[in-house]
Amino acid sequence: MADTGPSPDGAGSPGEGRYGERVFRPDQGGEGDRIDLGALTYDDTTMARLRALGAGPGWTCLEVGAGTGTVARRLLEEAGVAEVLAVDRDVRFLAAHPVTGLTVLQADVTDDDFTPGPFRLVHARFVLMHLPSPQHMVARLSRLLAPGGVLVVSDAVDLTTASAPDTPYTRAVRAMWQGLRDTIGTDVTQVPRYPELLREAGLESVAAEIHVPPLQPGSPISRFWADTWERARGAMVGTGLVDDAQLDEAVRHLASPGCAGLSPGMLTAWGWKRDGRRTQV
Repeated sequence: MADTGPSPDGAGSPGEGRYGERVFRPDQGGEGDRIDLGALTYDDTTMARLRALGAGPGWTCLEVGAGTGTVARRLLEEAGVAEVLAVDRDVRFLAAHPVTGLTVLQADVTDDDFTPGPFRLVHARFVLMHLPSPQHMVARLSRLLAPGGVLVVSDAVDLTTASAPDTPYTRAVRAMWQGLRDTIGTDVTQVPRYPELLREAGLESVAAEIHVPPLQPGSPISRFWADTWERARGAMVGTGLVDDAQLDEAVRHLASPGCAGLSPGMLTAWGWKRDGRRTQV
């Protein structure tokens, strides 16, 4: 679900580990299923936005941190784009589901020599929040656009946890964000700045939207968070904000009809590279 991320260097400070190493390792049984739960939650929203932006026949696309490849395949099979380059640091899930027009590349998008392109669409979902400098990555990804191309970036945004009443669910969410920040540098506090970062990168007609899926017992998003907490249990308990018993209680609460929390959502921002002929909308 993500490409990379930045051992803890002190309580409360960003970690220097990487997504897929300290937590969410692709070789850990069931990790692909966890990613697919996120896809079940967000893919329809993502595809609706990409289609609304014009993704279709003739488009060449770069899918960054492609995960299990659900968006890459839907771009080809539903939107009818010409080709998709799907990139991830570990491509085992991508390679398991080849389709015509899909090229799989094992690479680290933070490397200076990562310079494919240009592309009509560059898309990164749940990637930048795990990297040390979203501003740097937005600028880098924007340089991979063809004239008239569009960069679309999506990441988690948490609208209520900091101010919401204490419940088993909200305590677990706070521990998750802190534990992931301490361990691999995940930082969702910068996500609301994405439209600004796109403008700073020189892109035009910048806009953004937020989708917040409902928490319902047994829903893909509720199962996604429960599985995520289990895989990040060590990092979460390590914060001191929850212990194992409280985390178990939070999982039970998440699966109960009494859970009335608001899930972290997905903020999607996009901007166009000037094509010298017209302004994109």
